[in-house]
Amino acid sequence: MTVIVRDLRPDAAPDIEGFVRVRHLALPFVYFSPQSVLHDFAHAHPDAHACKLVAEEDGEIVGTAQVGLAHESPEPGQGYLNVYVDPARTRRGAGTLLVRTAEEYLAALGATRLFAWVLDEPGNRVFAERHGYRASRSAHFLRLDLAGTSLPPLQDPPRGVELRTAADFADDPRPLFDLDAAVVADEPGDIDTEFTDYEAWVAETWDHPHLDRELTSVAVADGRPVAFSVAHTDGVGRYGTAMTGTIRAHRGRGLAKLVKNVSLHRARAAGYTEAYTGNDSDNGPMLAINKWFGYEIRATEVRYVRAIG
Repeated sequence: MTVIVRDLRPDAAPDIEGFVRVRHLALPFVYFSPQSVLHDFAHAHPDAHACKLVAEEDGEIVGTAQVGLAHESPEPGQGYLNVYVDPARTRRGAGTLLVRTAEEYLAALGATRLFAWVLDEPGNRVFAERHGYRASRSAHFLRLDLAGTSLPPLQDPPRGVELRTAADFADDPRPLFDLDAAVVADEPGDIDTEFTDYEAWVAETWDHPHLDRELTSVAVADGRPVAFSVAHTDGVGRYGTAMTGTIRAHRGRGLAKLVKNVSLHRARAAGYTEAYTGNDSDNGPMLAINKWFGYEIRATEVRYVRAIG
């Protein structure tokens, strides 16, 4: 059995299908589709130097890696590599070869610190530590049975707050960009992020094929968006929260609960039956909100980091 690693070919349908299949087998809590993979290829920022690798064994894709630089961070030299292998094809060299190839690629770009998400299972953690990585933080994947769980009743917004959807900003989404930039800057994490490129945000985020603008709920106050719950859907039965957040000046008013509850109610009415989200393990307020809705933790990923160079 021979394992090789190569670049994913965006013009080859079997490559795209194999990439999506492995990702879903290894990490079923995060939804990928051929459309989203191709979208990433077409709209990745050039400063990210993003690439996708596949491990192939006897002509079959058995592993994947997403690799690049954290170009939206003010600190240069921070790279990422997220490696996933078909659970039925582990311990055959695919993961090691993917890591080695990704590290060589990032080192050539001048990366000095490498970050990787690893599913919190003993074998995975041993693998990461054997390759010189150390744990830095963790995050949970959560699921809600949207069809079988009673959602909290809808509530009226506070005085001075209006509820809208992302679709209402179709002609000019810049206010949502400003909100996203403010929320991301405060998000817990080990890499500081600054959104400064509006056109790149439109291409990568606003035009993402999974973004559901009708189900994305927005709270508006003082003439601008101040909180939102961003919805991604598969068009069939799966709904995911990509981000829920409130700007600092309006926190403590229950707006995160408000916008997420509205979005979940609309999603259920539209026929979606299961909802997914993710939370940093240290983000107690958001974990409490999701527990209030009935979400249950299904898995945990650990963030690992390694210094190179």
